[in-house]
Amino acid sequence: MLDQPAGTAAAPPPAHLLPGAIDQYLSTRVPVCLAEERASDIRARLVGKDHEVAEDVAVCDRLEPPHRLVGLIPVSRLLAADGERRAADLLDADPPVVVEGLDREQAAWKAVQHGESSLAVVATDGAFRGLVRSPTLLGVLLREHDEDFARLGGYLASTRSARLAVEEPVARRLWHRLPWLALGLAGAAMSAWLVGLFEGRLVADVRLAFFIPGVVYLADAVGTQTEALVVRGLSVGTPVRTALRLETITGPALGLLLGLVSLPAIWAVMGDVRLAATVSIALVAACSVATLVAAGLPILLARTGRDPAFGSGPLATVLQDLLSLVIYFAVAVLVLGEVHP
Repeated sequence: MLDQPAGTAAAPPPAHLLPGAIDQYLSTRVPVCLAEERASDIRARLVGKDHEVAEDVAVCDRLEPPHRLVGLIPVSRLLAADGERRAADLLDADPPVVVEGLDREQAAWKAVQHGESSLAVVATDGAFRGLVRSPTLLGVLLREHDEDFARLGGYLASTRSARLAVEEPVARRLWHRLPWLALGLAGAAMSAWLVGLFEGRLVADVRLAFFIPGVVYLADAVGTQTEALVVRGLSVGTPVRTALRLETITGPALGLLLGLVSLPAIWAVMGDVRLAATVSIALVAACSVATLVAAGLPILLARTGRDPAFGSGPLATVLQDLLSLVIYFAVAVLVLGEVHP
């Protein structure tokens, strides 16, 4: 085992680290040993040595860099082991290992899921670069936890941005919010126009108007839940495809459940199975579409560099309301038939 000076466990880190990459927390002065070394020899060389990482010993295929990681030995396990036992018998052959450049939060969560006290970092070619200590990982998770709350409030880049958004003067608040609310006002006008297109259908059966608020509200509610989950997933690095796949199943399932509950209730109260079927089918379709809109908008806005705190909520509401109305009246025409003057 070598008491390696700083920088000898691997080559120096790249000068252009990605923002938030785990590389910036890397410790390179770590204890290293070979798999065939005895526990007593490793312990003897640990005494009196100053390492940046003292929680784990890195077992590598060679002592001099560049070397590849074979496993990690927790120091607590090393101290309790019989002196004749080999490092190969004590090591964890499947420790948490990440490639340099990975986002710091994703890297920290990987260490937590493995239950290890250190996180190993390797280069893209597999060469061992060093370890990230457990107190450092804890600090990363605490900072990311703080930032996640800011993101959940609007997917902002940091808590500093969140505080600025809260403390900014009235003029800037108006500047950030009015364009999106103006878009909402335009959407409200278009909603009124859509309702006017189906005036004949509403006059023929005014009961259809009773359920417009319910269909629109429930679709909005399902969409809002989806939007919150997608924003949370983005903030912790969950793959976008996973979120989209799960929500495209969850939205229709929620709509189907709401429709199944509504069908007998409306039928019993109104005494019209066709009206009940219209509302139920519209709920299934509107909730399904609202889920797609709510899942796609935060991702789109984030990728285009816009702040979903001000944009995704109003924009999603406008689109969901318009689509819900179109779906509701389209289903009404299909189920109840067109009205001819």
